[in-house]
Amino acid sequence: MTDRVLSSIGLATKAGKAASGEFSTEKAIKEGNAYLVLIAEDASDNTKKHFQDMCNYRSIPYKIYGNKESLGHAMGKQTRASLAITDAGFANMIQKQLDL
Repeated sequence: MTDRVLSSIGLATKAGKAASGEFSTEKAIKEGNAYLVLIAEDASDNTKKHFQDMCNYRSIPYKIYGNKESLGHAMGKQTRASLAITDAGFANMIQKQLDL
């Protein structure tokens, strides 16, 4: 079964609507550009707490999903512990897929 969420992350990345890596994800959140934040299940507890706190403070939805390797692969990069979707349409689409 192909993972629709990871496919959507790939589409968002190709469209330039995703920020990945801790620095870029944090920047997108702080600048108010993040509509959805995904954190890898195998990210460190510090990383998870850091992004959960940032998202809660700014009322940005987040999900713990996939592992670093699958998130990175979906974006055509090495491992990624976190990523932000910076487009409302992609964020809504991915959230619907996550909620199925």
